[in-house]
Amino acid sequence: MGWKLIGSFPDIPKCVVIVAPHTSWVDFIVGLLVRKIVGLEINFIGKKSLFKPPFGWLFRKLGGTPVDRQKNEDTVASVARIFEEQEEFRLALSPEGTRKKVAQWRTGFYYIAKSARVPIVMVAFDFGKKEVKISEPVYTTGDKQVDFNGYYKFYEGVQGKIPEYGL
Repeated sequence: MGWKLIGSFPDIPKCVVIVAPHTSWVDFIVGLLVRKIVGLEINFIGKKSLFKPPFGWLFRKLGGTPVDRQKNEDTVASVARIFEEQEEFRLALSPEGTRKKVAQWRTGFYYIAKSARVPIVMVAFDFGKKEVKISEPVYTTGDKQVDFNGYYKFYEGVQGKIPEYGL
């Protein structure tokens, strides 16, 4: 399709994968293709109701794991527990938390990685350059502002499918 893969996905059993910018449903399809190319299982989470019939089996087959958001349970702690229970779990998340324009990223991915003590791998879908850029794994330092500055730097100049929705 004319796209280039920049970097290689680290062969590590557990990590949080942040994929940005997330501006279109097409990102999910690109993500599935990239996952196939790198040859590693990369998971996602979704609300529990998505995993009921008729499509629940499909979301599970694609690497989905249900999270019950109805309980008064801390989602970060719930997802960190999934990391503890699994031998292998690479969780892909959109730091924007939506496909719409946002002023700043949500912080859940950061606290999940910190709580689960797993690294973050950054993946950029650059529709402008037709590149998928993959970072080396990085651990949270505990200084959220410094860490986020590093994340934002990795994504500088990256253009999403709908450019006006990017940061």
